[in-house]
Amino acid sequence: MNLQKVARGLILPVLCLAGGVSAAAQGSSVPTAKVNSGLDWNESFEGSTGSSGQEMELNSSATFHFARYSIGAGIPVYFSRAILPNGVTTSEGVGDVSVTLGATWNHSILNYATDLTGSAPTGDSNKGFSTGHATFDWNNRIDHQFKLFTPFLDAGVANTLTDTLYFHRPFMSYGYLAHGEAGADIDLTHSFTFTVSGYKIAPWGTQTIISRDVVNGAVGSGGNNGRVFEVNHLTIGPASLNYDDGFTTGLSFRPKPYLNLDLGFTRSMSFEYNTFSWGIDVNMTRLISRENPIH
Repeated sequence: MNLQKVARGLILPVLCLAGGVSAAAQGSSVPTAKVNSGLDWNESFEGSTGSSGQEMELNSSATFHFARYSIGAGIPVYFSRAILPNGVTTSEGVGDVSVTLGATWNHSILNYATDLTGSAPTGDSNKGFSTGHATFDWNNRIDHQFKLFTPFLDAGVANTLTDTLYFHRPFMSYGYLAHGEAGADIDLTHSFTFTVSGYKIAPWGTQTIISRDVVNGAVGSGGNNGRVFEVNHLTIGPASLNYDDGFTTGLSFRPKPYLNLDLGFTRSMSFEYNTFSWGIDVNMTRLISRENPIH
């Protein structure tokens, strides 16, 4: 069975589901005390630029919230621009379809949220848009809001590295790992929010690195500080291939209740790699209900 054809066939049903259900925000986990209720539908366009190329993602996602629980689905479309020794190459294609189950518990002392995401290998692994395997990511978040200051802690286990709002990696990975992030959101005036955090990726066992910037059959350049994704499309090796730690800063601006604009910077200390990111997210549920209120 041709998985790319299946993925294309799923795009319309998923978008229809999004129109009738809702969308989960992508990237960093949502503050637990700020979870939407009812139906949600989001459309986002995000991207990151590093020395080896540019990764962009158009994502349609839908989530249905009932009480403290939620269920969602999403499908990304990727656009990559790679900088190779013989010139610049571009590629695009559908990624892996995902389903997420989530739950939140809000308390005066701490808020807690957990979500489990599973993905099917519907993307093209030759372009770095899929690992070619079914994957999972179980993430947990605790936070507490002190007026304008919200410290948070994220931690989880997975068999793949998941992109965040401020870090669309130039590669995908397959292999068991633990991930953690700690930081704070600071609400500024005029709908601005500043985020600063540190992260760590701790893999174990055999790791597979699939480059998004070096397509299958091509050879890149660089590769310093363990950046195998700059040289080879596919690299299989020990856990150290995927070990990473670093920090992220980001600025979010919400000019309208349905519109969110983001700018960010991530520094990978292990890879000595800098990434500049941006994002545009539209909550279609809020936009449609604003223009066509239901009486």
